[in-house]
Amino acid sequence: MDWLVAIPEFLVNEILSVPAFLIGIIVAVGLIALKKSTGAIIGGAMKAILGFLLIGAGAGLVVASLDPLGVMIQGATGAQGVIPTNEAIVGIAQETYGAQVAWLMILGFAISLVLARFTPLSYVFLTGHHILFMATLLTIVLATAGYSGPLTVGLGGVLLGILMVSLPAFSQPFTRKITGDDSIAMGHFGTAGYVAAGTVGRLVGGRSSRSTEDLKLPEGLRFLRDSMVATALSMVIMYVVVALIYFAREGETAYEAFDGGAENLGNFIMLSVTQGLQFGIAVAVILFGVRTILGEIVPAFQGIAAKIVPGAIPALDAPIVFPYAQNAVLIGFLSSFSGGLVGLAVLTLWFNPALGLALILPGLVPHFFTGGAAGVYGNATGGRRGAVAGGFVNGLLITFLPALLLLVLGDFGSANTTFGDTDFGWFGILVGYGAGIGSIGGIVVVAALGLLILGAAILVQRRVVDRDWDASPHRPEQAERPKTEAPVAGARGQYPKITPPKGAPAPPARS
Repeated sequence: MDWLVAIPEFLVNEILSVPAFLIGIIVAVGLIALKKSTGAIIGGAMKAILGFLLIGAGAGLVVASLDPLGVMIQGATGAQGVIPTNEAIVGIAQETYGAQVAWLMILGFAISLVLARFTPLSYVFLTGHHILFMATLLTIVLATAGYSGPLTVGLGGVLLGILMVSLPAFSQPFTRKITGDDSIAMGHFGTAGYVAAGTVGRLVGGRSSRSTEDLKLPEGLRFLRDSMVATALSMVIMYVVVALIYFAREGETAYEAFDGGAENLGNFIMLSVTQGLQFGIAVAVILFGVRTILGEIVPAFQGIAAKIVPGAIPALDAPIVFPYAQNAVLIGFLSSFSGGLVGLAVLTLWFNPALGLALILPGLVPHFFTGGAAGVYGNATGGRRGAVAGGFVNGLLITFLPALLLLVLGDFGSANTTFGDTDFGWFGILVGYGAGIGSIGGIVVVAALGLLILGAAILVQRRVVDRDWDASPHRPEQAERPKTEAPVAGARGQYPKITPPKGAPAPPARS
């Protein structure tokens, strides 16, 4: 009977949890539905896979460049606590709940496709690793509440499927403000932070708050208009400042922040400069990967829209919005990190002594990816002020929510790590306390929670998204609607052939 466990584990761990393979399969299916030639199908799928591998390579470079900075920040501030890291806690949980997570993930993905086909929520969630993360969270929370394996898989799978089609709908009015059309959606479980950023941007922005992309620099600083240069330079400055503070506090011990340690102070400083430059390279790789995959996923989804899920909209990872406002990514990251530091201070001074909440240290990776995306959302609705405020609010959310989430993770609450992004926090807390009521009552409460989210998403889709509600009508730099050609036959919502919006980077041409 081991093969019953081995097969789903292989599908999850080796295929469905690898975004590149999942997106390649989806692109191939879309191109087959469009009756493309064999060469076009293989080429399109390969380019989509390579695009996601580029994003993964860039993300790996980001992590590698930020790890030493995290060590130095912790050493410079002297703070001790929990650093939220999705990958870490998922790896720990796999040892105990690997099979349940596998079955829950497969069931959740299947349910999401059914919901996308038969409800107004035509979003296909394609961020495979985040599906795995949420499946793991639901397994931990429900198992900790005392539910059996089959009940955990069944109830968790339904909840996962609902989230995968519902959350993109809540963020779609703001995503459309960024992209100018409905060709893509946000498929990342940091949605609460992005909606909050867009909402805050709408409140604090105005006609006087210009876009981050319209920054006017003196002639001598025009080189900063290049986002790769601006990002790298900003990170170099941050790295050097933190390195000097860390050295002033710890002396030569600070050299150990880098693998193998530095040889002397000069070498230590130059290694900091190099890591800052490496960060700029990482961001450039991510942006190129995003542009590559956009060139394949949009045409392929026309086939899926016409043949499989009418009106299907691909929900993709957070960096998909980075090319639309590259300055906002950096501003959002820095603001989110600042919000994390303020949140840590609040936890240290009040919530930890009064409520016993864990101290959540700012993790640079979640602050970069979710904070950067929050900056883009805030900029779309509120310009520069929106980017700053949106990133800051996101930083507060990914500090306080993980601290509260630890209370419902049972034994995993002492693992010195936890889930980092906003949707893991609020949803895990609600499911955890709901399931904790008891077997029958808990099932009723959790099921009602899922139905409430699904119903609210359908309402938002019908009343807000489908009616083309403008998330920020006062913004003078509202994205120009893209030109469209004839809609694909049979596609719900008349899914059009997309021409990229004005100002958005064009994807590379097909070979």
